[in-house]
Amino acid sequence: MQQDAMGGAPEDLSHAGSVVDKAIEYMIEQHIAPISIASALLGGALGLLARTMDDRAVAAVLRNALASVESGELAEARQPPPAQA
Repeated sequence: MQQDAMGGAPEDLSHAGSVVDKAIEYMIEQHIAPISIASALLGGALGLLARTMDDRAVAAVLRNALASVESGELAEARQPPPAQA
């Protein structure tokens, strides 16, 4: 991922994330099973990566994702937000 001049994520990443979130909401409203939604999104993402990156770069992205799972980052996302004081 390319970063902006300030070292943050590019503006289009936020936009793309919003679009994906809306698509997920829509599919949930259509009663599509979460595993089907996730599988379709993952398949689409892998297809896009395969068309735009070489295999070594795709493997690096996947290793980074696996490292996030193994480090517990995804478990943190399942935790309820802390109560407001």
